[in-house]
Amino acid sequence: MNVTVLCVLTFLLFTSVSFAKKTKEKPAWAKKDIRDYSDADMERLLEQWDEDDEPLEDDELPEHLRPQPKIDLSKLKSSDPEYLLKASKKGRTLMAFVSVNGNPTKEETEDLTKLWQSSLWNNHIQAERYLIDDNRAIFMFKDGSQAWDAKDFLVQQERLKEVVIENKSYPGIKSQNEEDNVKEKSEL
Repeated sequence: MNVTVLCVLTFLLFTSVSFAKKTKEKPAWAKKDIRDYSDADMERLLEQWDEDDEPLEDDELPEHLRPQPKIDLSKLKSSDPEYLLKASKKGRTLMAFVSVNGNPTKEETEDLTKLWQSSLWNNHIQAERYLIDDNRAIFMFKDGSQAWDAKDFLVQQERLKEVVIENKSYPGIKSQNEEDNVKEKSEL
């Protein structure tokens, strides 16, 4: 009998607490018609809506709220200065500017960059491509650490003039050879 009375009292206590929460006075902004809500009112409503939600996983957060990637300084080598850049851009969006040498038409640039993009995708390097000029395109990497692997591929392409990542220019092999030839001719 004692257990039954205890259960009934516990039930009544929880019921009265939940009823008290429901009958709590609403704030002034919540009494307004929804069509009259300001941006601040909508923000408060969203916060109230989200207050009991579980926090998102790190990979589900917007990019600006994600924690910075951990960099293993034991792997830092003086022979590889790009390792630090590559490691710091892991999981971050990064853009690389790609220029085609010669005087290509917009269609030629479209075809070449599309071929390079397909080759990168075949090598599991995901890059979105956007033409910005007749001879320039942007390759956007969702995982910025892949940009340096893409750069290693792109500089080997015959029609590539240069790749610019983080304001550092990487000339294509063909462009370097042409510059060397011009230097040799000017020295003669």
